[in-house]
Amino acid sequence: MKEKQLNIFVAIISIAIPLLVLSLFYLKPPDIKIGFDLSIIPTFNASINFTVSLLLIVGYVFMKQNKIQYHKYTMITAFCLSSVFLISYVVYHTLAVETHFGGEGWIRPVYFILLITHIILAAVIVPMILFTLTRGLQERFDKHRRIAKWTWPLWLYVSVTGVIVYLLLSPYYQH
Repeated sequence: MKEKQLNIFVAIISIAIPLLVLSLFYLKPPDIKIGFDLSIIPTFNASINFTVSLLLIVGYVFMKQNKIQYHKYTMITAFCLSSVFLISYVVYHTLAVETHFGGEGWIRPVYFILLITHIILAAVIVPMILFTLTRGLQERFDKHRRIAKWTWPLWLYVSVTGVIVYLLLSPYYQH
């Protein structure tokens, strides 16, 4: 794929994903019975985020140790799990009733600061991850390194805060 085509593809995906996720908060869940307990999905998603966090750290260590193949496989696995997370997240928020945070006192503003920064950076990180991944797979390591130094800490922040937001919100999920 040529660079211009790749840029257009990344732009389309990077706009479509946040629009899709944003639309989930304005659509009423359909009244359908799926024969599956949706209440396990948030825990599943938090587990994915936790695993991605670990993979990002391990991938970074592999890169610093110059174990490039291990780094590559670890980061591809993190990307694949993040993709599974996104699909699971969309399915859950399409079918489930929205959960509201019920915490009070000092934890309330902490929760919302984490949530807001998590949401904003989750949207920002999509094109960064896609460009970082494609540059690495194309073996354009100069461009890969240049963007990875920004992508990695933001992706790690998003995955870690995803787990924290889940832990803070988990007492309020409907079971």
